[in-house]
Amino acid sequence: MSKSKKLRLIVLCPHFEPDMAPTGVVMTRIVHELAARGHELHVVTSLPWYRKHQVETGWAGALWRVEKTNWGTISRVQPFAGQTKSNLLRRAIGFILFSYFVGVRALFAGRFWRRVDGVLAMSPPLTLGLIGWHTKLFRGGKLVFNIQDVFPDAAVETGAISNQRVIAAASWLERISYQRSDSVVLLSDDLANNVQRKLDQKFHKRIKVIPNFVDTQAIVPMSRLTNYRRELGIDESLVVMYAGNVGFSQSLELMIEAARVLPDVVFVINGEGAARKSLEAKAQTLRNVKFGDYQDASRLSEVLATGDLHVVPLRRGLGSVSVPSKTYSILAAGRPICAAIDSDTEVPRILAAANAGVCVEPDNQEAFVSAITAMISDRKSLEEMGASGRKWVEGHASAQSVAQRYEALYMR
Repeated sequence: MSKSKKLRLIVLCPHFEPDMAPTGVVMTRIVHELAARGHELHVVTSLPWYRKHQVETGWAGALWRVEKTNWGTISRVQPFAGQTKSNLLRRAIGFILFSYFVGVRALFAGRFWRRVDGVLAMSPPLTLGLIGWHTKLFRGGKLVFNIQDVFPDAAVETGAISNQRVIAAASWLERISYQRSDSVVLLSDDLANNVQRKLDQKFHKRIKVIPNFVDTQAIVPMSRLTNYRRELGIDESLVVMYAGNVGFSQSLELMIEAARVLPDVVFVINGEGAARKSLEAKAQTLRNVKFGDYQDASRLSEVLATGDLHVVPLRRGLGSVSVPSKTYSILAAGRPICAAIDSDTEVPRILAAANAGVCVEPDNQEAFVSAITAMISDRKSLEEMGASGRKWVEGHASAQSVAQRYEALYMR
């Protein structure tokens, strides 16, 4: 238990265990680490829905549910999700409704109206920034706004948003949310610079960089010959894997085209999302492309170990607004990475520091295939990069150190 002041915090986030979303994994661990340091926390989040984009069996039938824990409470509200990922308007309405109920439940989190020491809100959705400010007004304390992806930049870069009025409204909400926060936490210097350019100089001191982390005890290196490999019908062939959200910002067409060029290599796309159906259609005639569904979090080490080489792709322009948290998990699993992402951004810097992979220009099919071909031709080098990545992540991305840095923001 921490010897410093015991904090009482309200945490607002889109996902929390047992939900499998990467942001949920991050916030769950931050909460548990803060609880281990003796703090009282009251989480307001969604009912589990990430896996199928609908509330999971056993959780439906209520607008919200409240659970007591040994460190506080968890209030789970209806996410209003459904199959909305390809419909921007419906998705926006769902975020607004979800945020409204989060705001209502935040007033009751813990003891009704009891003052707290602070609020920790996570984006996306961006709307939770103002909900965090609203909560701060009624419950007190400092507002720390955690930004996982800079919005609306990511949506604009991918073409998900093109209406100039919508962009202007989202940009206004973004600036107001930052200005109302006591601290705005970004995952890298790239993201921090992006946000600072949008704000007056007087707000720059509020911008903090705290990277994500990985649980190196939960994710460990394993033998490549996993049970999951057999479940997918894969023999001892070399496997190139993408594991994560199968969206349109990931440039996963690169995987399909690489599979055409490298028929002796198995390419696995593991996860679900808006782009999966179109990718399955493109890969219909390719016997060396496999699609896998999300697995229980307890199998994450096994799933990652199935890949001999992992791919972290992002479309051009997204490297400065997003840091894929899967990067840390892959390194913890002792596997090398081929990243197709903007140069001079966080992921290339991580791989260079860890000597754990190769980066190529985003959306460049020729460069991607060439890099994959070169990497898989030297199996010993793959193993050495995997071991190097594991060693680096053990020393640079511990959950304990990250939680301490969040704690310090409320102690100042």
